[in-house]
Amino acid sequence: MTAGMGRSQKRVLGALAVAASWSVVFAGVAQPAAAADVQSKQWYLSALQAEEMWKVTTGEGVEIAVIDSGVNPSTASLKGQVLQGMDATGAPGEETDDYDGHGTTMAELIAGTGKGGGLKGLAPGAKIIPLRVSDTAFQKKHSVNANETADAVRAAADSDAKIISMSVSSEFSTPLEREAAKYAESKGKIFFASVGNNAESDNKDHYPASYPQVVGVASADQGGKVSKYSQNGNSVNIAAPGDSIPYWCNNTFQSYCDGDGGTSAATAIASASAALVWSAHPDWTANQVLNVLFDTAGRSWEKGTLSKYLGHGLIRPAMNILKGKGDPGDPDISPLTEERTGGSPASPAPSSTPSAPASQQPAENGEADNKVDETVAAGDSEAASDSGVPLSLIVGGIAGVAVLGGVVFAVVRRRGAA
Repeated sequence: MTAGMGRSQKRVLGALAVAASWSVVFAGVAQPAAAADVQSKQWYLSALQAEEMWKVTTGEGVEIAVIDSGVNPSTASLKGQVLQGMDATGAPGEETDDYDGHGTTMAELIAGTGKGGGLKGLAPGAKIIPLRVSDTAFQKKHSVNANETADAVRAAADSDAKIISMSVSSEFSTPLEREAAKYAESKGKIFFASVGNNAESDNKDHYPASYPQVVGVASADQGGKVSKYSQNGNSVNIAAPGDSIPYWCNNTFQSYCDGDGGTSAATAIASASAALVWSAHPDWTANQVLNVLFDTAGRSWEKGTLSKYLGHGLIRPAMNILKGKGDPGDPDISPLTEERTGGSPASPAPSSTPSAPASQQPAENGEADNKVDETVAAGDSEAASDSGVPLSLIVGGIAGVAVLGGVVFAVVRRRGAA
């Protein structure tokens, strides 16, 4: 969100405030050799303790609306997982005609069964409602509905989906899209969107992630650092794995490609995390699920203080699913806006925003924001102590090495995949 939109949470701007940890130790631990099957490359499943969580819940009973390039329901991993959706483009084709493979990848990362050696979703018990919108390349070939994104968000809000996941974004905001985001909140949905992958270029706000009612998702790597390309700023609410995540190479669905899934993949994984928590607590509201995800996020800074790189921190649904951690809070108050979801104001915001400690302030020239404290990643406890960040964070009973973050990653096109 742009400055001036007025969130009452404190926000930390320094790179030294973005230390966090996954639920397992990566620093100093040999990683398995890359195997031929794509699932061996889904490193984050073990980091998030997926196998253990699936003994409790797989996301059953939760439907997730995926607003993207369409979703192919015929891949081995998605057979039986995709429900009826809507094509919002107005161009030839249906919501099941994925024109570049991006939307299908997102759906598999959320709810793929892994059959046939395909991507396995973090919430394989959840179901997908596909809503197709266009990107720039598609728009060059077809005449499309100018209000497609707003229409897709409203359709998702009116559907049985509890969660909306949107991994395409634009640097342009429209009044109809803004109102659609408000409408989705009023309908009790959690709306996740990618913040974009252009941190190394313009780092502009992207939409819908920058709307106050939308959860902006950043990307993190295997060490818990913000990805170098992941956009940063007031739009970031939480971070999820995005680096080194395979994806469908194209719309022929013949093979997966290696590379970074980016904030697109991070958004899908955050959405699946919410599905697991909501499935385990079906009586909770969207606000309560989101409160718990924020409360249990991995971080080494003060709770309620947001990093512009990782937001509340690294998403960790296992802290609730396996440990029962997390305060659901008031069911009617949004943790994003601190207003009643019906629009009435909550408690007054603090009259002033405390500053981060001096050691966590950003460098004047901004260069410090791009650096990683390698001594901490390597296990130098003295350096960790000097930085004010504990070397080990105890996560669900497992010691996790904290590493200090650099920058992140984002997406473009008139509307692009993040």
